[in-house]
Amino acid sequence: MKPQRKSRLRALAAGSAVVSGALLLTACGSSDGSGASGESSTAAAPATTAANAVKCGKAAHVSASGSTAQEFAMQFWIKNYMRACPGTRISYKSNGSGAGQTDFLNGRTAFAGSDSALSAAQIAQSKSVCPGGGQAVHLPTVGGPIAIGYNLPGVRRLILDAPTLAKVFDSRITKWNDPAIAKLNPKAKLPSTPIQASHRSDSSGTTDNFTSYLSAAAPSAWPHGHNKEWMAKGGQSAKGSSGLVDLVKKTPGAIGYVELSYAIARNIPTVSIDTGAPAPVDASVFTASKAISTAKIAGTGDDLVLKLDYATKTPGAYPIDMVTYEIVCDKGNKATTWPATKAFLTYIAGVKGQQDLSFQGYATLPAAIVNQVRSKINSLS
Repeated sequence: MKPQRKSRLRALAAGSAVVSGALLLTACGSSDGSGASGESSTAAAPATTAANAVKCGKAAHVSASGSTAQEFAMQFWIKNYMRACPGTRISYKSNGSGAGQTDFLNGRTAFAGSDSALSAAQIAQSKSVCPGGGQAVHLPTVGGPIAIGYNLPGVRRLILDAPTLAKVFDSRITKWNDPAIAKLNPKAKLPSTPIQASHRSDSSGTTDNFTSYLSAAAPSAWPHGHNKEWMAKGGQSAKGSSGLVDLVKKTPGAIGYVELSYAIARNIPTVSIDTGAPAPVDASVFTASKAISTAKIAGTGDDLVLKLDYATKTPGAYPIDMVTYEIVCDKGNKATTWPATKAFLTYIAGVKGQQDLSFQGYATLPAAIVNQVRSKINSLS
């Protein structure tokens, strides 16, 4: 990485706390092997002294897939882990939470990354791939804000609230100078440009979390509930977070929901959310961490599914957030890959795996929850 580029990234991190893994990794000419397929796998490099602190499991090829939200974190983790454990190869395909869940439930992967929890029916299905009485469990590992990116030349700051967003994405507000938007932005020169509401075309945990926000914060304006599949009519769509942010980038009048790291990587502005707090809240690592800090465990037994307060009005708390889970069996994991998988999960949930995530564009999870994740990993088999 060139010195001036590294200095620029550090300045961005210090000034706004929203530097993404996309900027960090692509600026360094990422050799993480992330191509069009969205698969990340790093060729092993000689272990360094710091990397040797990572405890390696039995060498294996570990395949995983799922959440695009954690793609940059996975690139970071895989690079560091495989540098420390050159006998193991870890491949992660960023194909969306729904596809990752399907891959895991069909026995094609060692673990799945997902921004939404499995349903009760899926938990029951998981028993077929978790032999010996096991079933799938959720391990929260990263959090982060879902930014509302937009393409509206001449409008440098845009404020929206949940009811207005709900009507925009439900195709009931169709012009940028609509009175509801103008009321929230009295100083902005809003054009009469048609709104191009943009959503994911694939099964997505990001969609599930965004619609969870709309249904919690604006229940009377959003009649569709929450789902990994987009349920509202109208709008345009694209596959994956990278596809959606590119669609917004190239389409005047577009608006879409993506992880903050993708919005920063494509240099598109993001909406400030009027939550009812004294001031609108921008999407950032810090504001998302403040909201996620109140998350509660909602899973039954030892399952660590979290419940977020999407309707928060806490000053400085950004409400549109997500938590990404690694999904594995509580027992009955694949014997050939489990030692390496467990070692990798131990690393990503450990101090070394978590310490640089805010610079990667991710919000920190509450310490009490991370401690429970670490304890849970130790009990898995």
